[in-house]
Formats: sequence, structure tokens, C-alpha cells
Amino acid sequence: MAAKDKSMWILIVFILAGIVIGGLIGDLASKSTGLWWLAYGQEFGLNQPLAVDLSIIKFSFSLMIKLNISSILGMILAVFIYRKV
Repeated sequence: MAAKDKSMWILIVFILAGIVIGGLIGDLASKSTGLWWLAYGQEFGLNQPLAVDLSIIKFSFSLMIKLNISSILGMILAVFIYRKV
């Protein structure tokens, strides 16, 4: 059972790495005329940060997720690599 939990965490790390690397590639591809389609995507999340003031502690929370074609391809490639390893 512990080995399955460990492999799940490794899969999550692979997927997150694929999303981040794919997003970086998409950002670089947006500047290219032939690869602009890799940067096509959607951005969603909180526009204004959620602020909480507890008089002693003040903090704010904001989350924005930007998905593009290359980050989705990176995620798929990461799962494929994980399955082969």
C-alpha cells in the first residue's frame, strides 16, 4: 500500500513538472510566428485577492491558473514518460 502512495506522489510531481515546463515553452512560443498556437489558452481564478483581517494577522489569498496548449501537451507527455519509467 505504501508503494502505491509513493508512486501517486511521483506521478503528481511529474504532471506538475510537465505543466510548468509546457507553460514555459508556450510562453516562449508565443513570440514565434509559426508556433503561436502553442500559447493559445485560458486563464481563470480570482481576479481580486481574498483579504482576511483578523486584527492580529492580516493575509491575502489569490490563485490564478493559466492553461495553454503546450502545458496540456506537457502534462500528457509527463504521464507518458511516467508510464515508461
